[in-house]
Amino acid sequence: MRFAAYEHHHRTGVAVVDDAGVLYPVPGARSLTELIAAGQGLAALLDLGATTLDVPPGPHVSEVRLLPPLQPLSVRDFVAFEEHVEGVRRAVDGTSGVPEQWYAAPTFYFTNPHAILGAHEDVPVPPGSAALDFELEVAAVIGRAGRDLTPEQAHDHIIGYTVFNDWSARDLQSAEMKVGLGPCKGKDTATTLGPYLVTADELEPYRDEEGFLRLALTAEINGETVGTDLLSNMSWTFEEMVAYASRGTWVRPGDVLGSGTCGNGGCLAELWGVRGEQTPPPLKPGDTVTLTVEGIGTVSNTVVPGPDPLPLPAARRRPRERP
Repeated sequence: MRFAAYEHHHRTGVAVVDDAGVLYPVPGARSLTELIAAGQGLAALLDLGATTLDVPPGPHVSEVRLLPPLQPLSVRDFVAFEEHVEGVRRAVDGTSGVPEQWYAAPTFYFTNPHAILGAHEDVPVPPGSAALDFELEVAAVIGRAGRDLTPEQAHDHIIGYTVFNDWSARDLQSAEMKVGLGPCKGKDTATTLGPYLVTADELEPYRDEEGFLRLALTAEINGETVGTDLLSNMSWTFEEMVAYASRGTWVRPGDVLGSGTCGNGGCLAELWGVRGEQTPPPLKPGDTVTLTVEGIGTVSNTVVPGPDPLPLPAARRRPRERP
């Protein structure tokens, strides 16, 4: 089942989306975020959706503005594709190979939950950046709270999936990572989620014998394909990543966990690392990035000019006086 958050005639709502793209508004629902936050999990959401399909249909998806399917409480972004790690390390910091520590556990960072954009919203260039990049990912959405979960337990805590574009200012990212923290402003301006939340049961037919979702991934810039991969090339399943995220802490309904960027052209930086030059070039205003994930849908965002950075002084070099 697919759920959409949308705006129509200056009113927002939540709807079930049928195979023809017709919206069936959920009566009384203000946001999918609130429905998920109730913590009733997948079964309750499916029951609500089944009831909604009995109400009169609303507009077609082409007649509304799709909003992000939810406004997440937190966003963890993993780095689960080995090929991506290898290529981007060459592009961003000039190193080769994959660090041995990467194989030990599914590493992630927290990104900005206040910078979420919908499937077709414009994306501003981050202030001060001249090397904007996209990143093709899939995100799992938590539907039930839990902590210290096993992968088997984590399966029942995932309520659905959505397409995830982790927009990245590679020049800002490269500079700030030299400090040993981050990324911060290199990843702070925009994250696309959409077009829908696809409930977890819908994707079970794609699951392989190892527990991975074998979904085809495609990235295009201005209509030209620049990357293709399979989601099943991840090195950890979503259940394993949720279990790790819950170690010693809570995952809560509405939390989003990104897969990390796929390989084989899932972002420009990987291609730059492989080719030794910025080909294709960094994204610029007017470029449209279209990402498609089998079984979930397509997001397509156009880059627009962003604001100039406001002045900020450099750090004071203190004499380190002591009392």
